[in-house]
Amino acid sequence: MIEVPGVDLDVLRRWMDTKALGDGPLSSAALIAGGTQNVLLHFERDGRAYVLRRPPVHKRANSDETMRREARVLAALAGSDVPHPGLIAAEPDPDVLGAAFYLMEPVDGFNVTLGLPEPFAGNLTWQHGLGLSMADAIGALASVDHVAVGLGDLGRFEGWAERQVGRWRKQLDGYSDLPGYPGPDLPGVDRVGEWLELHRPSDVRAGLMHGDFHFGNVLVRRDAPELAAVVDWELVTVGDPLLDLGHLLATWPTVGGVSVGVPAPGLPTLDEVIARYAARTARPLGDLAWFRVLACYRLGLILEGTHARAFAGLAPKETGDQLHAHTVALLEQALTLIE
Repeated sequence: MIEVPGVDLDVLRRWMDTKALGDGPLSSAALIAGGTQNVLLHFERDGRAYVLRRPPVHKRANSDETMRREARVLAALAGSDVPHPGLIAAEPDPDVLGAAFYLMEPVDGFNVTLGLPEPFAGNLTWQHGLGLSMADAIGALASVDHVAVGLGDLGRFEGWAERQVGRWRKQLDGYSDLPGYPGPDLPGVDRVGEWLELHRPSDVRAGLMHGDFHFGNVLVRRDAPELAAVVDWELVTVGDPLLDLGHLLATWPTVGGVSVGVPAPGLPTLDEVIARYAARTARPLGDLAWFRVLACYRLGLILEGTHARAFAGLAPKETGDQLHAHTVALLEQALTLIE
């Protein structure tokens, strides 16, 4: 049995006993690699496969609460049209394994950013369908009645649109507390923020928002051009779900400079993605430009945090430089949208 940082397998086995989750030893334990710092462990017990998810060994201040929220949302999505990993059991108390954690069903799917297997690689029709399925997934999420499924208190929606610019600008300004960071050199950041404040939409609607929706955070079925699951629910909250569409468009592989790499020339155009979302939700999209600009602004200011941490020796310089370039490109994209 392998040694798993942050997971005492004997303790986990005894905890599973209390939940009547199989009998006997845990076997075939293997860490799942991915773009997250969280611990993902695949293992088997008594003929059933599980995936454990817990925060990094060196937790952030909100890591345990993030795990609790993720588990709560996955439980609430059961039976919905949203493709997601099925929740098996959750432990909110960090005393068991040193952090809150949960067990979920394994997902049979692949990450498109790591390459396209056949028949996707050679089938433009399947690639096109895959792209449309991205819009279907966030459309399904936007259609969930978050109050009816018990998530009405997941986030404070009152004043949501009014808070956005100030919230993310405050986060950007806070990076200056990191030693060595010279402060943000982000052409256009003030202009974009001012535009967002001046053009704030009056029609905002509360719903579930994934908060980080792009091709890197989904798993795709191997047998059909459809999503197997949306993953990495760390930023899920109650907001206006149109921001998920804005985020998807901001990171779409055909957008230069900041795209999530997907080797799929058959993907639909942005207009096709927007039309698919509109058909899936029947949500008016007259204010979509605002959500697209906000997505660029929000994501860019989040990514700049890694650039700042790199100056303080808390992240690799190469990664910090790359994400800073992405931030600049996102702000350039936003400026193009508001011209």
